Amino acid sequence: MKYTEEHEWLRTEGDVVVVGITEHATTQLGDIVFVELPEVGTTVAKDDEAVVIESVKAASDIVAPLDGEIVEVNEALAENPGLANEDAVGDGWFFKIKPSDPSQMDDYMDEAAYKDLIA
Repeated sequence: MKYTEEHEWLRTEGDVVVVGITEHATTQLGDIVFVELPEVGTTVAKDDEAVVIESVKAASDIVAPLDGEIVEVNEALAENPGLANEDAVGDGWFFKIKPSDPSQMDDYMDEAAYKDLIA
């Protein structure tokens, strides 16, 4: 897995990358009460707004960490936004993207570097 400074995690599954937010991010946000996911088939550029989340503390944007096409979204979050709090790096993922330039993954931190960031 790779991590962004914006507290997103990225996990490669075949030719797609699964994107979610870290447990650290969910702790900072508090209980997530609403998630607006992107449309499947949307083409995004790195740093485009991809997801809007609202928590009891704040509203926040999740940006696309890579250039590519959104190929799947986690519909379960629409029914149960708190899933992101309950299982941030598992069932609480936000979307899957097919990157147009997989080498962009090289720009992100490994787990050890991320742990140093949040320490």
